Amino acid sequence: MHPVVAIALKDLRQRLRDRSVWVLGFVAPLLVAALISLAFGGAQAFHTSVAVVDEDHGAIAAGFSQFLRSPDLHGLLTVRTVSGSADARAKVADGTLGAAYVIPAGFSDAVTAGGSRPITVLASVDATVAAQVARALAQSFTAHLEGVQLSVRTAVAAGAPPSAVAALAAQASTRELPEQAQPRASGAKTLTAVSYYAPAMGTFFMFFAIGFGSRGWFLERSGGTLERLAVAPLGMGAVLAGKSLATFVYGAASLGTVALVSSLAFGADWGPPPVVVALVLALALTLVGLTALVITLARTERQAEGIASIITFGLVLLGGNFVFISQAPDAVRTLSRLTPNGWALRAFTDLSGGAPWTAAVVPLLAVLAFAAGTALVAFLLRGRVLAR
Repeated sequence: MHPVVAIALKDLRQRLRDRSVWVLGFVAPLLVAALISLAFGGAQAFHTSVAVVDEDHGAIAAGFSQFLRSPDLHGLLTVRTVSGSADARAKVADGTLGAAYVIPAGFSDAVTAGGSRPITVLASVDATVAAQVARALAQSFTAHLEGVQLSVRTAVAAGAPPSAVAALAAQASTRELPEQAQPRASGAKTLTAVSYYAPAMGTFFMFFAIGFGSRGWFLERSGGTLERLAVAPLGMGAVLAGKSLATFVYGAASLGTVALVSSLAFGADWGPPPVVVALVLALALTLVGLTALVITLARTERQAEGIASIITFGLVLLGGNFVFISQAPDAVRTLSRLTPNGWALRAFTDLSGGAPWTAAVVPLLAVLAFAAGTALVAFLLRGRVLAR
């Protein structure tokens, strides 16, 4: 067996005997991805219950109830029956209803006369999405009524007899708006929460290997293992290569396992497998470079743990591992491009959204450049390690 491989296998065996390595590298990211999938799964298929309190009992008020029960809205909401406004308020408050509408008395007469009486939307602060949907539906219905009123007034101004107002209103109410938004396939897919947070958490926990690797280096140095290996025919170069290979394999196995399990078990979409493999391997190379950099900067095991923690949390905070980077301020999105995980998340989300594989080329090159840059700095500072 080649000495480099033997050293790598020895390091991997030692590392995998540590239970925290299994937890942080494999169990924790999968558990977090599962919890996020459960927490956000309902948001992917929104549905709520509403009620209509009809205090008007007019034709237009009845039309609003029919509008809410139309086939186009069956997948969005269910209309429930309540005894009155007090009952509706109570059910909105306890969460039985997402929202409720109160149509005031005289609503139909006011609309017919060309005026208006507002529909009251009852909502809870605990159901903000349902409240927004309920208000949007009420605004859509009233906008249609305003369009009917405008068309009738225009007809009367053009010479239509006042006796024909009711017939004109009835005819206008059955017409669709001349300009409407029609759904068309855009080639993009909806980015689900688990498809974002699975790679985000997988990358985050993979970076904890920086602390494992650097701490292991100082433990072996204090135990005299490194000195014995250095004086052997292997040379320090083979020792460093073996330890780097162990870090690379562990990082790739950790993130690769998260990608595979989250895709099969939770439906996460990472993108085309060949591109995902390339990004995982590039991030594993970054892990090697960062570990080597920490070893060259630190002088003790405690310093190595501190520097590794600063680098890990600094990268994940700037890279957008905890929040959707697309919703972050412009400054944060710009800073995320200085991190390998930020570029990798950009690639994973683009691929999950239906972008072609070429969308990952620039992020992949950026991750590789970061890996090369950290490795180069560590190489230039190698004298600090050899002089200890």
